[in-house]
Amino acid sequence: MSKTIKQLIKEKEDQKLRPQLLQEYIGQSEVKESLKIAIEAARIRGKPIDHILIYGPPGMGKTTIASIVANEMQRKLWRTSGPALTSPRDLATVVATLETGDVLFIDEIHRLSPTAEELLYPVMEDFHLHITLGKGLSAQVKEIPLQTFTLVGATTRAGLLTSPLRDRFGLVFRLGHYSATEIVQILERSARIYGVQIDSDCARAIATRSRYTPRIANRLLKRTIDYALARNKGLLNRAVVEETFQLMKIDTLGLDEMDRKLLLALAEKYGGGPLGIESMCAILGEDRDTVEDVYEPYLIQSGLLDRTPRGRMLTEKAKRHLKMDKGLNLFAQ
Repeated sequence: MSKTIKQLIKEKEDQKLRPQLLQEYIGQSEVKESLKIAIEAARIRGKPIDHILIYGPPGMGKTTIASIVANEMQRKLWRTSGPALTSPRDLATVVATLETGDVLFIDEIHRLSPTAEELLYPVMEDFHLHITLGKGLSAQVKEIPLQTFTLVGATTRAGLLTSPLRDRFGLVFRLGHYSATEIVQILERSARIYGVQIDSDCARAIATRSRYTPRIANRLLKRTIDYALARNKGLLNRAVVEETFQLMKIDTLGLDEMDRKLLLALAEKYGGGPLGIESMCAILGEDRDTVEDVYEPYLIQSGLLDRTPRGRMLTEKAKRHLKMDKGLNLFAQ
């Protein structure tokens, strides 16, 4: 299927913002150091780097690291995802086209079908593809040798990976949330790429609303730039930043309208909790997976929501932030 102009423009923008080499990557210092050593050792051996598993919340740089590995090893990057490999034939087609040293990136690898995953085991271990010909007693297994390559698997739910698959990765990295300083550095770098001047005050204001996630930070930066172009002759200042977030209804903790809807409902209708997950899903009009994977993680990580055996409960921090009785402006610093 051909890509739309909108998709091509977005990919081009993402590629510009995405670091191409390890030295350009900001944050995740321990991961960077381990990866640097692994890459240097692979170069000395003259062999592909070991298979890599990367897990952590969305938007932390898993795809970026896969791209960096390919660039540092001066090899081609192939991208696919677990849901796209619906059958063993899909996986076989992909791995058969790889050349020596190529990097295969499988996003959402925990969503591989069981049959595709079983086919992947000998591919990862021995670089052989096992194809079953025929059925029943006459079935035969044919081994097809493959070129050696590096598999980079990414997942937001490491707990859903089976042990046999997880154990076949030589390098396992967890990406955590970034510090405020690192997000500011990322924003300043992205602003330079966009050709926009941004002072540290504006960068910090965006960083505090970014959930300390690079993808979100860059998205918010783009929205503030759009607002500056449309309303302030392209000049990006603190007033523009605040007006942008007022328009987007994102407060000083990075909570959006849906986050506040959940917290307010929990405070006003249920006295702060406890509240069962099914009731929470009904409040938001979302399924359980979306609530647990999209909404809850940041609220829990920010200390606004507690997950207890009796249900979800508001924390004192959340009650202070809502400032319901005082009616204060949640968007003002």
